[in-house]
Amino acid sequence: MTHPPDLKEFTLEELEQLLAAWGHPRYRARQVAKWLYKGVTDFQEMTDIARSFREELASRAHLSRLGLAGVQEAADGVRKLLLSLEDGHHIEAVLIPEGDHATLCLSSQVGCAQGCAFCLTAQRGLVRNLTASEIVNQVLTARTLVPPGLPLTNLVFMGMGEPLANFAALARALKIITAPWGLNFSPRRITVSTVGLAPLIPRLGQEVKFNLTISLNAPDDELRSRLMPVNRRYPLETLLQACRDFPLPRHRRITFAYVLLKDVNDAPAQARQLAKLLKGLRVKINLIPFNPHARLPFAPPAENRILEFQEILREKNYAVFIRESRGQEIAAACGHLVGEPVASSQ
Repeated sequence: MTHPPDLKEFTLEELEQLLAAWGHPRYRARQVAKWLYKGVTDFQEMTDIARSFREELASRAHLSRLGLAGVQEAADGVRKLLLSLEDGHHIEAVLIPEGDHATLCLSSQVGCAQGCAFCLTAQRGLVRNLTASEIVNQVLTARTLVPPGLPLTNLVFMGMGEPLANFAALARALKIITAPWGLNFSPRRITVSTVGLAPLIPRLGQEVKFNLTISLNAPDDELRSRLMPVNRRYPLETLLQACRDFPLPRHRRITFAYVLLKDVNDAPAQARQLAKLLKGLRVKINLIPFNPHARLPFAPPAENRILEFQEILREKNYAVFIRESRGQEIAAACGHLVGEPVASSQ
């Protein structure tokens, strides 16, 4: 059985081709796209389109959406969204208020196959990839939940899953998200984080503009392979070469995220090793103290240990920031998303 096409899977050009095949002028595609990315949930809400055309769309096409299955709110205003997919699976996204704007942390897969030792999502394993429309629909859903006067302007692909392992859907979603006829987000306000699928890093950068974050977490191959199995396929030398090949705009830097694990990767000698490893690259470094969880066998370092690690890197002229993860009490912090149903609380 052939399912009707989900219109949020189409670029504008593809939508023009589809509607032309149905016998409609190409300009109809822009009319439809305008309503799709306003977030309508029913074709009948497309009020400046003829009723007969709306009825044809309803009979021949699909208007996908996500269900809001639960919301948890932390004391700092962070909200974790449990979103139901049309096949019954669930994912999580995190809406983060930041001064005069909001940031959305999106998921790219149901679960994750990368097996990073310090990440709760990895324990679920990979269920499936998200479609481009499921990625886009996270943004549309979140946009309805931001408080008045707090526009959703920033997107970070740091939720469930490895974005580059879902390359085709990610690239398509990013094109829709940044297109003037789509969601019209600035590429400068979009960040994609990867564990280091090296061959895909420069390729995606050539197709779509965005900010790149590398989840690094160790300064040598032996330790990184223990913490992150991806390093066995793409060791540090290969990963760093991919970073050099990434089409980095002038005055921009690649961000390296480093989750600090007590007595594992937080020693002063490891900070010096990290400084040497990244020499010659245009980078900034985000140090992220580990977010503890009962199901994970790690702890964060003491504050003085974190500050010492930072200072060593600063002495080597790196821009280094300590990132305190927000929403920890509702398991919305980095590495805690699993997509398990929860009771809704506003």
